[in-house]
Amino acid sequence: MIIIIDFGSQTTHLIFRRMGEMGVKSTIIDPEDAINQINKLRPKGIILSGGPASVYGKNSPTVDKKIFGLKIPVLGICYGQQLLVHLLGGEVIAAKIKEYGPAFVSTKLKERSRTSSYYGEAKPALFVNIPDKFKVWMSHGDEVIKIPPGFRYLATSENIKAASVGDEKRNIYGVQFHPEVQHTDYGTEILKNFLNICQENPESREINIKDLVNDIKEKVGDKKVVMALSGGTDSFVAAALIARSINRNLIPVYVDSGLMRDDALKNVTQVFPKLFGMKPKVLKVKNVFLKKLKNIIDPEKKRKAIGMLYVRLFEKVAKRQKNVEFLGQGTTYADFIHSKSTKHAALIKSHHNVGGLPKKMKLKLLEPIRYFYTDQVRYIGKKLGLPEEVIYQQPFPGPGFAVRILGKITDKRLNKLKQADGIVMDEIERAGLKNKIFQYFAILTSTKSTAIKGDGRFYGEIVAIRAYTTKDRMTADWAKIPFHVLQHISTRIVNEVPEVSRVVYDITTKPPATMEWE
Repeated sequence: MIIIIDFGSQTTHLIFRRMGEMGVKSTIIDPEDAINQINKLRPKGIILSGGPASVYGKNSPTVDKKIFGLKIPVLGICYGQQLLVHLLGGEVIAAKIKEYGPAFVSTKLKERSRTSSYYGEAKPALFVNIPDKFKVWMSHGDEVIKIPPGFRYLATSENIKAASVGDEKRNIYGVQFHPEVQHTDYGTEILKNFLNICQENPESREINIKDLVNDIKEKVGDKKVVMALSGGTDSFVAAALIARSINRNLIPVYVDSGLMRDDALKNVTQVFPKLFGMKPKVLKVKNVFLKKLKNIIDPEKKRKAIGMLYVRLFEKVAKRQKNVEFLGQGTTYADFIHSKSTKHAALIKSHHNVGGLPKKMKLKLLEPIRYFYTDQVRYIGKKLGLPEEVIYQQPFPGPGFAVRILGKITDKRLNKLKQADGIVMDEIERAGLKNKIFQYFAILTSTKSTAIKGDGRFYGEIVAIRAYTTKDRMTADWAKIPFHVLQHISTRIVNEVPEVSRVVYDITTKPPATMEWE
């Protein structure tokens, strides 16, 4: 058993996932309950997660420092490292250079410490069998500038001295980067090394489809479920699990809001009936959504308005049926974590199907894939026998084009974005990059610039292109699309889409940027 103390990191659940993938049982607890849970569960190791707070901030989450005297190995990650240093007598300050995204760390250090011998004499247990220099993913605004007695520096980055610190006699370690995320090289190996320090014995595990189906059966019983279909992978997989559990008590519904890509309606009306033997209800409500969103500019208000409208429409469908008690959704953990999922987490954005839902609902939520990431959802889809064209669709946000139109949403702007987005998809697929990029799309920026068209001055809107690679959507790197492909996209958009002056390509990683602009 490994205890993960959650300080509100966006990736706390990823630590939990990594433990499970390595066959180790773990649990996530609040810092306020740490000592009680440690005494109760007697774990072999303790991991302190990252978080959005500063250790020197007012009311920052903390733990009783008695945990460091229990002779249980401890690994602090990001905020977790800063907290253990702070509690044990070191010093943390606001960093002069903040790090968000990729960085390189080195474990081959050349100077001496007041509290330890020459750094390079022996590689610490946390970095055994790992290269001296490797890429990591950072996300921090504070840094350790003084280590506690008994500690030594284990790794540095270009900008900070304390990329990793440790007291190896007491098995207390800290890393400023995130080993749990996909984009950190050797992150899994670092976590495995920590498990070895804990003398934890892994056991192989995998997702059990029967357990997921039985959980739904037990929860739903003989009631009916209105299933919110989007036409995408997540809702297909969730619907497949629910259908396998309750058969004809599933009522699939697609809300044709006009905000989705055209292939979504095709998937729902043509593919879904072939796979499930039932015809979804399609609600044609584009005008209702455009009217609701007419004067909304703030992205949080957009998401909440869309969430409210979706739920009320599903409730109307449920009211016409007998014995309906649940609303089924394809919510994944990436949706959940951004919407302030835990006590100390920060709100990033209210997903329409999580934080954007109304407080009072007449239906209970049924979200069978809520605690899974995209790659795990695809694995479940494979196990359920869904075809690859369904499983490997490009993800699309529930609010659709509404969160890719910055500023006011009108029918004219919606059509303009759909045209630009279609060009992006067409050129990426024509270049043979469809399966090499996780997601790619266009954004209307509501920003204008001067251009020259037909030897005359033209003042039009800037379109941005976003494309990235990722596994679980918790971290992402921008896609290295060949320049000639980007040029084709740009040329076509400024020539074919009305009132567009130029095209820009977003090369920001996550963090600091989110995947969507809103």
